[in-house]
Amino acid sequence: MKKSLIAGPAIAAAVILTMAGCAEPPGATPTSAAPGGDPSSSAPAGASDFKACMVSDAGGFDDKSFNQTSYKGLTDAKTELGIETGQVESTNTADFAKNIQSMVDADCNMVVTVGFLLGDATLAAAKQNPDVEFAIVDFNDPAKFAEVPNLKPLEFNTAESSFMAGYLAAGMTQTKKVGTFGGANIPTVTIFMDGYAQGVQYYNEQKGASVQVIGWDAAKQDGQFVPGDKPFENVAGGKQIAENLSSQGADIIFPVAGPSGEGALQVAKASGGKVNAIWVDTDGCISAEAYCPNLISSVYKAMDVAVKDSIAAAVDGSFSNEPYVGTLANDGTGLSPFHEFDGKVPAELKTELDKIKADIQAGTIKIESKAQPKQ
Repeated sequence: MKKSLIAGPAIAAAVILTMAGCAEPPGATPTSAAPGGDPSSSAPAGASDFKACMVSDAGGFDDKSFNQTSYKGLTDAKTELGIETGQVESTNTADFAKNIQSMVDADCNMVVTVGFLLGDATLAAAKQNPDVEFAIVDFNDPAKFAEVPNLKPLEFNTAESSFMAGYLAAGMTQTKKVGTFGGANIPTVTIFMDGYAQGVQYYNEQKGASVQVIGWDAAKQDGQFVPGDKPFENVAGGKQIAENLSSQGADIIFPVAGPSGEGALQVAKASGGKVNAIWVDTDGCISAEAYCPNLISSVYKAMDVAVKDSIAAAVDGSFSNEPYVGTLANDGTGLSPFHEFDGKVPAELKTELDKIKADIQAGTIKIESKAQPKQ
């Protein structure tokens, strides 16, 4: 059984999730989008006077990715803890500070912000509002955050699970070329790409193979990123990059681009099975069900559980600013089920992936990525 991701007996009693193989992994079930700009929503009967609120990144709560999965943590907290909730969607970076302030003005006891790009605005708000507790998904500045007792970072070492995804892709490719691209060159994106490339490299070393990664050079920390002012919302841009990767021979694509990654899924679906993908942040067969026939697996981040647990800690008085880091060891990240590919992934490859997971947890396999959270 899965344990609570944030320490505390009261929280552990509130959260019981089964691991992949017994049920869907954390972050697997999407929710409908919250109405953008709505500062509050009704609470269930018997709700306490505690109010938890959330501010999205520009992708919105229906992004099939990290905003949607994080929002599920808020709605789960509302259902399971009987609290009041509020939320507001951002449409661009200029919205961040004012949207966070709107949640403070709405008398939220806790505000959760979603995404690396909200880091500076969240830090400033936490300092200005010491009586409000804050948590942020996918960002930490240890030198600054440690001095702010009401601000908790929720991070995920997806280099570990992406390493497994890279090994999986290398074991499944027919062209010996796999691709990846990002929404922007920021640590919460490149951590996936680093792990993926290193997983492919490890496969080559173990098998004497020569699978090539197109779209990311880990040594140079440079690769393919979606263009435009709103790269995480540019589905057409993501599709164009995926088409370019496919034209270069990549038959498995790993998009790390939020909603823009759907462009890669469109390319895979249109290929008639010649191109497939591995999704990120949540189980794509649940959040983007129409593309499941072309999804080998997904690299999930249990953002929903981490968000819910941090809210529960604030409710029961055990909240702290100690960083949470999701890893393979604590089920904060991992590979989702293979779904329609379960019969296509060779048994030997599945066994090798289990061994790799164990070796990463044991420290036998060392993953190198500057974007990994400090632990």
